[in-house]
Amino acid sequence: MRIKFAQRVAESGQGPMSEEKTIVALVVAAGRGERAGPGDLPKQYRPVAGMPLLARTLNALLAVKTINRVIPVIGTGQEEMFAALGLSDARLSAAVIGGDTRQVSALKGLQSLAGNPPDIVLIHDGARPFVDAVLIDNVVAALADADGALPVTLVTDTIKRSVDGKTVGGTEDRTQLFAAQTPQGFHFNAIYNAHRRAIEMSDGFTDDAAIAEWAGLSVALAQGNTRNIKITLPGDFERAERMMSEGQAMETRVGSGYDVHAFAEGDAVVLGNISIPHTARLKGHSDADVVLHALADAIYGALADGDIGKHFPPSEMEWKGADSSIFLEHAANLVRKRGGRLVHMDATIICEYPKIGPHVDAMRARIAEIAGVSVDRVAIKATTSERLGFTGRQEGIAAQAVATIALPRS
Repeated sequence: MRIKFAQRVAESGQGPMSEEKTIVALVVAAGRGERAGPGDLPKQYRPVAGMPLLARTLNALLAVKTINRVIPVIGTGQEEMFAALGLSDARLSAAVIGGDTRQVSALKGLQSLAGNPPDIVLIHDGARPFVDAVLIDNVVAALADADGALPVTLVTDTIKRSVDGKTVGGTEDRTQLFAAQTPQGFHFNAIYNAHRRAIEMSDGFTDDAAIAEWAGLSVALAQGNTRNIKITLPGDFERAERMMSEGQAMETRVGSGYDVHAFAEGDAVVLGNISIPHTARLKGHSDADVVLHALADAIYGALADGDIGKHFPPSEMEWKGADSSIFLEHAANLVRKRGGRLVHMDATIICEYPKIGPHVDAMRARIAEIAGVSVDRVAIKATTSERLGFTGRQEGIAAQAVATIALPRS
């Protein structure tokens, strides 16, 4: 059945329906994406290769000329973040404010269309930036003889079932299993009426095809695309950046950084953005975090773009007492804006005291969060200078760092 279906779509040569239909894409992007890891921004506004995820998804849909309108559905309080995307296209409609669940958000998007309904509505996840015209054509073509169309890919792994999460209870027949994707396409009136009925019963449906099934609508399978991934977990951001660089020549660059700060009267030092109790503090214009300073300078070095002093001059009072996470975040974002990715960071802290070992894991986690990478791309080590030099005399702390980045070849 799968091979026959794939051939029917690929060989028909008809693309979408032969009769011209009005098509609107609803992009559901109202959540916060908490599984994507900690951060100040909802995942759809976090950068992927220098551009916010939601902007990439919307641009991908706007590149499909058969789509007449694209309507984003965003969360309450996200209006400024959405406006900051700076998108401008005659087919991009004003954002609709969604709800607390995906189902409610999709319904609000559909309600915004009820006064001037399209023939076909495509409901797409804002966290799937690799949607393309071929996938859209497959979904629309499948609507020729069904109320809805669900893009799917083959399940190639053996699937096990377990009741208690500890022992295997059975093996599923994977020939009958498919991985669902979006956009899911529907004849507008059919899915709108189904959504209105479903909300009276529950708001726990996780996709629109499930609502269509519940309502008794026919849902055809359309050929999906394994590249059409949904960015859900922290590692998915790096995977997406790698995918975007495929086919583009990349070069590896390495930069180094070094920083030192003297002790002053106080009761804690800040290292790797973690406050560590001590008999002194580190003295500097900002928070004197030698680890983040060295890492930021290493990234700037790999970019051949100066150092912290160039981007955040110590002569400017704006940066007095500043949290050094600003510097590292800025450096990491410069890599993404140039279409690159931050591959690895390695820092060595040189001091007699305080003891660094108990705080290494916290530092790695915090640095990974600031730089927007997975924690396995951050290394922190510590050593003493065997009581030699200024660190040996406990006059201050030094740090040296190396950063590896991948950039498009110029």
